[in-house]
Amino acid sequence: MRVTCAVVGGDTHDLELDAEATYGDVLAAVGLSTQEASVLVDGSPVPEDRPVDADSVRVLRLVKGG
Repeated sequence: MRVTCAVVGGDTHDLELDAEATYGDVLAAVGLSTQEASVLVDGSPVPEDRPVDADSVRVLRLVKGG
């Protein structure tokens, strides 16, 4: 499945994911962990273990820097 992932304040990624991928897999594909970012679908956060059901998502980084 193809998903477009826009990281807020960063790059947009075109991802090719397995059919059973979760939103946690989306974060991993763009190099982020579930502790530092959330996936938004239609402006609302979704759980990391939910199967991907959207073809376009936004990722909001909660933690940046150190």
